[in-house]
Formats: sequence, C-alpha cells, structure tokens
Amino acid sequence: MIAVVVALSAPALAADPLVDLRKVVPDAVLDVRYATADNFLGRAVYARPAAFLRRSTAEKLVRAAAALRAQGLRLVVFDAYRPLSAQKLMWKARPDPRFVADPARGSAHNRGGAVDAGLADAAGRPKSMPSAFDEFGPGAAHDAPGAGPEARANARILKTAMEAAGLRSLDGEWWHYRDPASSAWPLLDVPLEELAP
Repeated sequence: MIAVVVALSAPALAADPLVDLRKVVPDAVLDVRYATADNFLGRAVYARPAAFLRRSTAEKLVRAAAALRAQGLRLVVFDAYRPLSAQKLMWKARPDPRFVADPARGSAHNRGGAVDAGLADAAGRPKSMPSAFDEFGPGAAHDAPGAGPEARANARILKTAMEAAGLRSLDGEWWHYRDPASSAWPLLDVPLEELAP
C-alpha cells in the first residue's frame, strides 16, 4: 500500500489524495515537459517539475513500474496530474479535441487519473519510442507505420505493462495512460506549487 504523501482538505481528495510519484516510484525518470519550454506550447506552464496522481492510480503505476523493472527498464514520466488552469492554457493554444481535451469537460489528467509515460533503460537513458512526446498526428500512435521496429516494440512493452496494471491506453498517443475509474472523479485545479515538495 502506498503511503499518503500529500494531504489536502478538499473533500474530493480526502479518500483518494494526490501522491508524489517520486515517493512511490523512486526510480522513475522525471522529464516533466510542461515545466520547461520543450512542449507544444513552447513555454513552461508549470512552476516546477512535479508529478502527482491519485493514490489509487499511483498504485497501478507502481505495479507497471515493477513489471518494467523486472525487464531492466524504468518509467519516464512526462506529465501526470494537470491543474485545470493549465488545461485551459493548452486548449487556448490548440483548441482541437483530437489532441487536447476541452477544459469544459476536462481530462483524466485534470482529475489526477492519467500519466504520460515513456521508457528508459536501467541507467535512465530514454528508449526509442514511435514519436516525440506530444507530437500531434498519426506518427504518435502505438504502432505508427513510420516508426522503426525498436520504437514500436518499446511502445508495446510499455502498453503491456501499463494495461496489465489496470491503466488504459489511448490509441493515438503512445505515452497516454488513464485510470478508467477517473471518469467519475471531479476536475481539480490545485496548483502544483501548492502540493508538498
């Protein structure tokens, strides 16, 4: 069982609080792109590189990380819980529901129930994947025809581990995994800087 490392008073989070992924998957490589300019917006939208998930979703990620670790691999985390205010900035820059969730409906990220992930080797070096993170278009699919065989194989390894742990993939984005239970959770707009470091 994962210890709660973030306690928030909001009733919506009392039973299933946000937890810091550095505490529960300590060997994960944090490459939080929205805390840098290396993303589709071209600027940072997070004040710091942090990754949080609801405890129940984090428990699934812990299982996936263990399965990957047994294969000599580590998770790379690009994004996890995303405040609704950040979602609004993304929608303003790219108001296309094929690639960015409309903040009026929100996404599993805004509920603390989704993670964007990749693979690294045991030393933390990124593995080849079908496309760059956050690439919009057919090249981002798990089995993108233009991707090399190693990249497609890595995407399958990631998908197998994540889905066996209870997370669900998005066909058009090899990096996106959501907790099916998150669709019933409320949207959150707790700034990352207000969560425990």
